[in-house]
Amino acid sequence: MTPPVTRQPLLWLVALGVFMQMLDSTIVNTALPAMARDLGESPLKMQSVVIAYALTMATLIPASGWLADRFGTRRIYFAAVVLFTLGSLLCALAQSLTLLSAARVVQGVGGAMLLPVGRLAVMREVPRAQFLAAMSFVTIPGLIGPLVGPTLGGWLVEGASWHWIFLINLPVGVAAGIATLRFMPVGRQPVARFDLAGYALLAFSMVAVSLALDGVSGLGLRHAGVLMLFLAGMAAFVAYWLHASRAARPLFALDLFGIHTYRVGLLGNLFSRIGSGSMPFLIPLFLQVSLGYGPLEAGMLMIPVALAGMASKQAVVPLVREFGYRRVLLANTFLVGLAMASFALMTATQPLWLRVLQLAFFGMVNSLQFTAMNTITLRDLDGSLASSGNSLLSMVMMLSMSLGVAAASGLLAAFGGGERIGAALPAFHYTFVCVGLITSLSAAMFWQLGREPRRASEVE
Repeated sequence: MTPPVTRQPLLWLVALGVFMQMLDSTIVNTALPAMARDLGESPLKMQSVVIAYALTMATLIPASGWLADRFGTRRIYFAAVVLFTLGSLLCALAQSLTLLSAARVVQGVGGAMLLPVGRLAVMREVPRAQFLAAMSFVTIPGLIGPLVGPTLGGWLVEGASWHWIFLINLPVGVAAGIATLRFMPVGRQPVARFDLAGYALLAFSMVAVSLALDGVSGLGLRHAGVLMLFLAGMAAFVAYWLHASRAARPLFALDLFGIHTYRVGLLGNLFSRIGSGSMPFLIPLFLQVSLGYGPLEAGMLMIPVALAGMASKQAVVPLVREFGYRRVLLANTFLVGLAMASFALMTATQPLWLRVLQLAFFGMVNSLQFTAMNTITLRDLDGSLASSGNSLLSMVMMLSMSLGVAAASGLLAAFGGGERIGAALPAFHYTFVCVGLITSLSAAMFWQLGREPRRASEVE
């Protein structure tokens, strides 16, 4: 008799990696003002701490599967754990914003490989009959991380110091490293030649565009420098497109974009997640800088967002069964944008119950959006394109988070919020309206979907 999946040490190991990665993606946001005070920076200019991590992950995700096949899942997963743990230590020791951002890059290199390599190991080792149960078990920590991350971050900042949001990773990383050497399979596979030229073009494009968006507020670049970075990034993207059209084994085959639902879903993901990706950065900062909340209180106010998001996943299947993907995504994209813009109405005198309700509504529609978008994007991929398409989607999700934070920080600076704290409240309000408008406009992408309703069984 095959043992239950939850008793397999490999699944516990991969679940631990998912938890580490997801926790670290959310725990930092609540601590940004405390970091800024300690490092002598403005809390409204700390976006590089988030962007460095997300952008590094987006850049390295496309190479993670090839590296795991070439060198083995055990070696790459162990290297990911070591780099993530080392990066955490360097973050705690950083004495300046520049050093902290550089340490987040090291942490992001490890984080970029934890989830995809762990998922690859599960796909190869777990029997097909238990695969769905195994993946459900592994992804549970991905829901728990955003739930406890902001609150834990706030508690550590108030009870000790911001350094502990990174130091708590050290014992977990040591345990995960030992478990990797014992339980992770070797997992080497024959590999084709890696598309290094295509990867270099795509990575440069992502980095250049993200840095261009962050140029004015974060890097202090002049407008000419921002324009040059943006044009260089777009030129590199076009060059990748031309390269992929003639390469024998491109990093991402252009055949993916011949699938209508994938093409629409991927572009919809990119643009709608720019707004959504900015909110975990904006909300805790707004609550502390403009409304006077402490780190722990701000972290606890993020709990309704996570709880409502978890609960709303149950509503996706009946909604899609009744109305189809097109109608659901059109309506819900507007609702997500409206929920973001509604934060412009939030003031210090607002009743707490209304604030909680507002946060919960955003969490509900935002989670519903993610589930529906991901499903429509991947549903029509066949076996030969499934792995590549899923990897590209993961890259776009992390890239949009980086772009969202960069865009939000640029908007704050443009509205005067980066100059003095006293001007932060109206700057935040205008920024919420703008990111909400960006998200609402992305509904035009989902307008291109077919009108026919889909079966509920297609929703995951």
